[in-house]
Amino acid sequence: MIPVDLFWSFRSPYCYLALGRIQEIQRQYAVEVTLRVVMPLAVRDPDYFESLPAARGTYNAMDAKRTADHLGIPFRRPEPDPVVFETDRRRPTAHQPYIGRLSRLGAFAAAQGKGMAFISTVAPMMWAGGVVRWDQDGHLAAAAGAAGLDFSEMESAIEGRPDFYDGLISDNERRLATAGHWGVPTLVVGGEPFFGQDRLDVFAWRLNQLGARR
Repeated sequence: MIPVDLFWSFRSPYCYLALGRIQEIQRQYAVEVTLRVVMPLAVRDPDYFESLPAARGTYNAMDAKRTADHLGIPFRRPEPDPVVFETDRRRPTAHQPYIGRLSRLGAFAAAQGKGMAFISTVAPMMWAGGVVRWDQDGHLAAAAGAAGLDFSEMESAIEGRPDFYDGLISDNERRLATAGHWGVPTLVVGGEPFFGQDRLDVFAWRLNQLGARR
């Protein structure tokens, strides 16, 4: 099995849109994918959105929906937005209850060897459009259960050691930087990064070169 790191953010539409194809790569190639949750770039760099051209947000929203339509994937942005922004500007607030919780849960699942199973249930729950208020009504607990995880155990462990799980996330962010990138989704094999849902074919090509085809 060839080890592969998948750097992932729960806020990225492109992570969600790449998920099915990454799962197909897992079926077709002898790879062991390790989920590495990172905080969204907007949180890692609070100046990020304000430093971009105004059209960037509009274009990305259009492109994500178009990509979903092209792939035949149900898509709607999560409600609420996992990142909380200031009322009058595109700058994240200091306190991030949603993405902080999600990222710690993902870090816990990854530490238990169930990171891919967790995102495989949580991401569609948040992004496919069938759930409103993904943070309420037991939706996260149901998704965790479907991934073979005990949600109460997850929350209890995180509440007892939040700094430990934040440390796992920070370590993942350092690993992403060391690999030579900053965005998600990024797959890394043999130290080589492949960024973006539009580079999955190139990633599969590299796996073929490495003799990983099943």
